[in-house]
Amino acid sequence: MSFISKLKTLTLGAAALSLMAGSALAADVTIRIGHLNPADPTESHSGAMTAVFKSLVETASGGDIEVKLFPNGQLGKDNEVIQQVRDGIVESAISSAGGIAQHYPLVGVFDIPFAFPNIYVSNKVMSLDSDFGKKFAADMEAKTGLHTLSMLDSGGFFAFTNSKKPIKTVEDMEGLRIRTMTLPTHQAMVNSLGGQATPLPWAEVYTALQTGVADGQMNPIPIIAFAKFDEVQKYLSITNHVITPYIWTINKDFYEGLSPEHKAIVDWAAEVATESGRGISRIIEASSKGLPKLAEKMEVNAVTPEEAAKFAASAQPAVRKLIEENYGAEGVEMLNAMLADIDKYK
Repeated sequence: MSFISKLKTLTLGAAALSLMAGSALAADVTIRIGHLNPADPTESHSGAMTAVFKSLVETASGGDIEVKLFPNGQLGKDNEVIQQVRDGIVESAISSAGGIAQHYPLVGVFDIPFAFPNIYVSNKVMSLDSDFGKKFAADMEAKTGLHTLSMLDSGGFFAFTNSKKPIKTVEDMEGLRIRTMTLPTHQAMVNSLGGQATPLPWAEVYTALQTGVADGQMNPIPIIAFAKFDEVQKYLSITNHVITPYIWTINKDFYEGLSPEHKAIVDWAAEVATESGRGISRIIEASSKGLPKLAEKMEVNAVTPEEAAKFAASAQPAVRKLIEENYGAEGVEMLNAMLADIDKYK
């Protein structure tokens, strides 16, 4: 039996046990979690994370905690769901940097192009165990009332797709309308490379690419795959130019109101679930669900290290300048804390 088949079987089995436990006795606590991605734990990291979290929490709590999942943007756009968490309407969300930025703009420090050398370093830095991760989570909680359960990469390093031509050099970016998240840093990055940044919410991306409102977009391979962008994009260019976080938050007042036992269960389950999310992203990247699947329909090229250095030289100053101008001294301090941890783990 393959790893993915085993994961499906374990998830379905645990869910069945949870349902039986819940039917015997009503739960004392309910945790509702919203996210944008597919529910299938083998298709997206947040699908895997929420499935694992639900089974662990409901089983470990003996049915005292019920976890309700709302995938595929059922609760609204990313920034809207985050506001629901802040307001206590929903308890928890797993959110993209684009959604987080509208509530906590300093998430933009992650967007210095080519800052992270590899996935190992990003795993170490995007963690509540790192010095930077602790500083980042504490500051966001103080300013938003969002307690961070975990953070991880959004699916890996970003690649560009478009419908016009392969992107092999900086010059190839000229004039391309590239959809970005509503992140000023991403917009500055694309514009500095000669493209035309086109910020759009996630729910509108496929249609925008299909109708030509945008020529292309940038995302990790797993997201490009499950979003089926190969249906509306011809070229895939592996640039590995940036890696952004997904951040799992929970309403601070709700979290602090949990009993010590329930809080320990939630923390433990979130940590295990996040490792599951990291793992499924790497599996998708390397399996027939990822790059091989996309290559069946798309023309794929990898930007050379020499050209990547030119991309970095064009984009890094623009993003750093924006952070300095828009976020001031605290933005520079947070950026420097991240870069220090990158150097530490490099």
